[in-house]
Amino acid sequence: MKLYYSPGACSLSPHIVLCEAGLHHELIKVDLKTKMTQNGDDFLATNPKGYVPTLVTDEGEVLTEGPAIVQYLADLVPDSRLAPANNTMARVRLQEWLNFISTEVHKGFSPLFRNAPAEWQEIVRATLAQRFALIAETLDKQPYVLGEQFSVADAYLFTVLGWAKWVKVDLAPWPVLNDYLARVAARPGVQMALKTEGLL
Repeated sequence: MKLYYSPGACSLSPHIVLCEAGLHHELIKVDLKTKMTQNGDDFLATNPKGYVPTLVTDEGEVLTEGPAIVQYLADLVPDSRLAPANNTMARVRLQEWLNFISTEVHKGFSPLFRNAPAEWQEIVRATLAQRFALIAETLDKQPYVLGEQFSVADAYLFTVLGWAKWVKVDLAPWPVLNDYLARVAARPGVQMALKTEGLL
């Protein structure tokens, strides 16, 4: 498998899942500004959407969109317990979390990376604070978003919450979130992904 990534971007999430699941993979770094890969190839020829993550399976299928990719990877190694079984309420809860992280947290950070006007940033930060409070309520009760078991949702949430430091979003009002980030960061698979991407 080939994972197209950019260090610290949302592609870190499937990278973590690959490491946690012990799946053999090749990493291909993408310059998101030029849309060129580290090999000098046109990334748009692989993914016309022009953003990471992009996964090329061993069968040659091209998958885009992080929540779809991480579920695909988890299902390749069910014994890893990175996703509940299909056709269960637990799996629906996982999908519920993946959608919330994608639309409400991940996209919530986007304007802060784009130097949005100050008034807009203020609204964005207030909205993110509401989302953080909801997440903190869950993590006050359990170590991971689905309970006792680390899942692909945690790989995604860890990735996007990690962006807070880059855009000066203070997580101090929610100590449980910083505790969560430290707990996830200590996992061997997460350490492996972070080191490979030069983030440690």
